[in-house]
Amino acid sequence: MERVVLLSAEGSEIGTAPKSSVHGAATRLHLAFSCHVFDPRGRLLVTRRALTKAAWPGVWTNAFCGHPAPGEELLAAVRRRAEHELGLALDTVEPVLPFFRYRATDAAGVVENEICPVYLATTSHDPRPHPDEVIEHRWVDREDLAESVRRAPWAFSPWLVLQARLLPFLGGGTASEELAS
Repeated sequence: MERVVLLSAEGSEIGTAPKSSVHGAATRLHLAFSCHVFDPRGRLLVTRRALTKAAWPGVWTNAFCGHPAPGEELLAAVRRRAEHELGLALDTVEPVLPFFRYRATDAAGVVENEICPVYLATTSHDPRPHPDEVIEHRWVDREDLAESVRRAPWAFSPWLVLQARLLPFLGGGTASEELAS
């Protein structure tokens, strides 16, 4: 059974819980991560979540997201999920929004309530998506993605929309503004 790390309101670890128990109406604050991936040409990878996903099925989002296992380092979890979801080896990984936090509810009532550090990665490999995770993927121009998120935020995951407001490569502010919010 997959477990997630539960957090206090201040962000301290306070225990663990089954992943299946932390995305309902009473979702407890937990640790996650989100990753944006660039190729050598400077294009950004976007993915469309599988229709079988419990949260935001069929929605376009950043390359991938996930939850570190209890005791797992965040960078190791990022690399693990890149391989699992996309069959993708990452060349570099660095944090860009280490304190990103959000809460959102999808149309089916699934709630995300996460402290979700955001990472930026590069790869020189082609994705091989796992069909239970991703049904489509595209390498896109960052300016085109930023414009699409601005014009049709409903077509994207809420975390991507919120991150785009903060990430300079998606037309947002700077990562330092994250601390002020």
